[in-house]
Amino acid sequence: MMRLPFFRYVAPRTVSEAASLLADAEPGEAMLLAGGTDLLPNMKRRQQVPRLIIGLRKIAEMRRVENGKGLRLGAGLTLTEIVREARVKTLYTGLWEAAAQIATPHLRNMGTLGGNLCLDTRCNYYDQNYEWRKAINFCLKKDGDICWVATSSPKCLAVSSTDTAPALMALGARVRLVSASGERDVALRDLYRNDGIDYLTRRPDEILAEVILDPAEGPGAPGPGAASTPGGSNAPANYRWKSTYWKLRRRGSFDFPVLSVAAAARFGKGGAIEEARIVLGSVASKPLPADKAADFLAGKILTDAVIADAADLAWQIAKPMDNTDFLYHWRKRVTREFAGYALRQLRGDDMRETRSRIAHKDLSQIV
Repeated sequence: MMRLPFFRYVAPRTVSEAASLLADAEPGEAMLLAGGTDLLPNMKRRQQVPRLIIGLRKIAEMRRVENGKGLRLGAGLTLTEIVREARVKTLYTGLWEAAAQIATPHLRNMGTLGGNLCLDTRCNYYDQNYEWRKAINFCLKKDGDICWVATSSPKCLAVSSTDTAPALMALGARVRLVSASGERDVALRDLYRNDGIDYLTRRPDEILAEVILDPAEGPGAPGPGAASTPGGSNAPANYRWKSTYWKLRRRGSFDFPVLSVAAAARFGKGGAIEEARIVLGSVASKPLPADKAADFLAGKILTDAVIADAADLAWQIAKPMDNTDFLYHWRKRVTREFAGYALRQLRGDDMRETRSRIAHKDLSQIV
């Protein structure tokens, strides 16, 4: 049986109190705990061994949903609360689809939005118990000096497996980072580095307190590009941004993604795309924005030919490694297909049967 190491636990009531505790701790001594679905298993495997745990679950301000100009989501909201938030499902569908496909209902009841955004990078050589890792002389990410994925690599190639980050990046989200010395807003795409060890730009003394989303709707009818809740039904006439999230994994639940594609687009009145974003997940140590594919879509109507060309541009940046489930060259190949599925859903195609068959998930069953 794997047991937790000894640690001291404190449960502050405010973000400022938590930030002060973090600032007063010695470097590497303290870690933040929200749902614990990632940190606690890592501690049992001795991947992370903090002496101080700062619990965030009693901080009410991190559990708020604030409407106004866009939507502000507390980082302490559980994934279940995100899934049950009607405004997320209606206006930020890609985020809803991402949160709804994470793990299992039990884990979504515990895991939080902020925790998923800060999810530790994963690797077949890293995500093992202490004795297994010791037998191979550990790895570059923890206690060793070699990356077993690519032995000549100067940096760790562990994979970013967060679901909500690609979806929120496609939606242009920002995050509010709070420390004892102040706070700052950061574009979510700037929160990540393509480095399996140093994968966040968040400073050690900062707390990810809130996710900020711009308005997803505006005046005017969007034309034939409008639609789509997960079932493909028509959206309100003033709905402008549409988004979706597609996830590849071996099973229809529990598993982390081994490939994901998030896409969002703002449609003009004639059905042409005014602006688009496409983000690939689980193919690098950070979510990868497919900017060339997104720029290509501007001003175009989503015909089959346009979708194929954009999917090909997205496919080109995918560079999965052999450190997770499935063959890496096959995961590279199906990136093109998944990007196409996402764009077809944005077009308004009914993708329920395809999602159920290919992605092993019926989102209509999520409540």
